[in-house]
Amino acid sequence: MDFKQLQTFVQVADLGSFTRAANVLRVAQPALSRQVRALEVELRQTLFERNGRGVTLTPAGQRLLAHGRGILQQVERARQDLDEQRGAATGLLSIGLPPSVGRALTAPLVETFRERFPNAQLTMMEGLSTYALEWLAQGRIDCAVVYNASPSAAFELQPVLEEKLYLVSARTGSSTKLIGRPVTLAELAQHELAIPSRPHAIRMRLETALAEASLKPRVGLEIDSVPAILDLVQRHPLHAVLSLTAIAGSGAARRLRARPVVLAPGRPPLAATLWIATSAQRPRGPLLEQALPLLAGLLSTRLGMAHSSEGDENGLS
Repeated sequence: MDFKQLQTFVQVADLGSFTRAANVLRVAQPALSRQVRALEVELRQTLFERNGRGVTLTPAGQRLLAHGRGILQQVERARQDLDEQRGAATGLLSIGLPPSVGRALTAPLVETFRERFPNAQLTMMEGLSTYALEWLAQGRIDCAVVYNASPSAAFELQPVLEEKLYLVSARTGSSTKLIGRPVTLAELAQHELAIPSRPHAIRMRLETALAEASLKPRVGLEIDSVPAILDLVQRHPLHAVLSLTAIAGSGAARRLRARPVVLAPGRPPLAATLWIATSAQRPRGPLLEQALPLLAGLLSTRLGMAHSSEGDENGLS
């Protein structure tokens, strides 16, 4: 396969239509169709299902799309790397963020990035830490903010912040404070939880801590959307285990009560470590090198604000 065929395939897949892709690429549709067909013949796989409304990817097409996006981004980065020999922080920076962090960080990161790097572009992708590390390995992103990363020869990891975990419940009574008394793992195990499915990093951290105490979580619902979890907690007799960052970014803090989870009375709180991951296999250009301290500083400042004085100083109570 050649670069042009791959670029055409990715564009058709992203737009779901040969006609729209031909308009974007400014190529005659018959020529574009021939390129994709030649790619299918070479790979001996059907990549698209054609229908009256456009095209959809076959299982083979979905697998190729994941590789294709990574290849195209690596080619673009090769161009950038040659440009960056001059030392200018230009080009495209792609960052992967967990959804809870994305809500708190996106706006300040965009503003600060544009001010600091006016000749560069920033893109952000939201996804679970496991998926963000896959994107990083594939070359689809330049760095990832992840929870509880395991050491790996493929990645370089920089710890940024320890986020305490809280048992989140609907607020009852007359108290106006967000933060309640600590709750032990044994107490937490008695509550029915609305919790993300595996391999969500906080889910895995909680299950590991419970297993070490010979306990299991009571899983009422598995749901991967933090806003949906918080909505369920407010409306139903369910509880959640989240960080203050997730709660503060939801707009629902005044209707919730968050109790720090401790391993046992007098023991330290349960926490999840937030890391910045970069590839150990690819060189860092000037843009990434200069952006990493900026990202770490914003994470410490913005997420740290949600935790200062257990949220009481920031209008969360």
